Amino acid sequence: MYQVRPLEPVLPPVPPRPERALRREWRRLVDHSAAAGILSRPLFGRLPLRRVLPQDVHSVLDYVAGAALVGAGVAAGDGPAKAAGWALGGAALGVSLFTDYRLSLAKLIPIEAHELADYAYGAGAVLAPFLFGYAKRRPAAAAVHVLVGLFTVAASLYTDYRCQTGMHLGGELATDPGGIGA
Repeated sequence: MYQVRPLEPVLPPVPPRPERALRREWRRLVDHSAAAGILSRPLFGRLPLRRVLPQDVHSVLDYVAGAALVGAGVAAGDGPAKAAGWALGGAALGVSLFTDYRLSLAKLIPIEAHELADYAYGAGAVLAPFLFGYAKRRPAAAAVHVLVGLFTVAASLYTDYRCQTGMHLGGELATDPGGIGA
């Protein structure tokens, strides 16, 4: 027959310690789960490199790069350098403000389109000083534009692009296929 044993005393659960703001932000920054967003579609059908740069870090770098392009052009005081800085920096900032990721104002641009725009304005920033002829007249502005362009292309190759709403070029993904480098 069955015997009934007396219940052992159970300790009450220990409430979790409140998480500090810095730790919470760090955890959110390195989060690669579905909470971090939906993985973008691979560029040209496959990821060329291991994607190790989190989307939120890339987002901040987008805003910094856009401001650097505009600032270098304006500081140069040269007409072509100023025009290139405003055009390239404005494109970077505009695309960043309206991309489907956490640090944007409105989620109107699919993340894959943002990735393609990063490559386009990165290459444009590298070529602009030479195409518009201000490389020799304003070498500081030219150096900033070239370095920001190279950095943008390199960072884009290694970014783990993720969207927030599931908006993709050519349709939506239903699931998150994995984390960084998956």
